[in-house]
Amino acid sequence: MYWTLELASYLSDAPWPATKDELIDYAIRTGAPLEVVENLQSMEDEGEVYESIEEIWPDYPTEEDYLWNEDEY
Repeated sequence: MYWTLELASYLSDAPWPATKDELIDYAIRTGAPLEVVENLQSMEDEGEVYESIEEIWPDYPTEEDYLWNEDEY
């Protein structure tokens, strides 16, 4: 399983919180690339509910990762 920013971005608007099956269904319905569906299918499923993309891919960049000061703009 590998994630890239492009692949993970297909799940950024998913209906969180969601189970693995719900995320697979969402990816298929929205036309995400096959790699996204394969990555989701290869995840170990213990029936848990994922609260956000960060639980699936911990390296997903957040607003905190960008180093600009919004007050300056």
